[in-house]
Amino acid sequence: MPAIELIGVSKKYRRHADRPRATTFMSYVLRDLWNQRRTEIVPLWALKDVTLKIDKGMTVGVIGRNGSGKSTLLKLITRIHKPDIGSVAVHGSVAALIELGAGFHPELTGRENVLINGIILGLTRAQVKAKFDEIVEFAELNDYIDEPVRTYSSGMYTRLGFSVATHVDPDILLLDEVLAVGDEAFSRKCIERMNRFKKAGKTIILVSHALDLVRSWCDQAVWLHEGKLKLQGKPGEVVGAYSQAI
Repeated sequence: MPAIELIGVSKKYRRHADRPRATTFMSYVLRDLWNQRRTEIVPLWALKDVTLKIDKGMTVGVIGRNGSGKSTLLKLITRIHKPDIGSVAVHGSVAALIELGAGFHPELTGRENVLINGIILGLTRAQVKAKFDEIVEFAELNDYIDEPVRTYSSGMYTRLGFSVATHVDPDILLLDEVLAVGDEAFSRKCIERMNRFKKAGKTIILVSHALDLVRSWCDQAVWLHEGKLKLQGKPGEVVGAYSQAI
């Protein structure tokens, strides 16, 4: 049984295409001349007929240009969104770091957010408290854990989010550009932690523009292009084809 399986999945968003606002008398007249008063709802297909199977214990890198559907893929796996067409099957517990600060309440402290996020990810209050010191230590936020997270830098957000997600010990870990924010030392800590997950037989999906990382660290690679699955296979082959195409 695979860890993750998508069959014929398509996901559509609705985008409101507002007509330009009139800011001067002349633009107001021109807007009327061009009949620019209406607001249209334009469908945007983020994913189109994607069929994908990821076996348990695999580390898969997802690559592609911005807007190719990578983050949407992760959101469907976490069930943040539902597909409009097709099915998504996930076998095992999931922890995800998809968007910077996602799941954090800006007015609550880091301590309070750790408790809330840990519970959301499936831990009990007692389990979160037992892991709390280790989570804070890994995130290097001892001096800031009782400050509101709205005062955190992007790097601090990432460190705390990654630390919570990886200390939950999920079966499946989803990461979206987590290594793009933060310093080199923390990136090395992330790699070390993810290597532990690999050795433990966890399933990892990493969305990244760091092609060398995908080539050297992942077992498989997936290339998404304009919402479609362009290629899936060995990282060297997929990254090579993608690099040549761009």
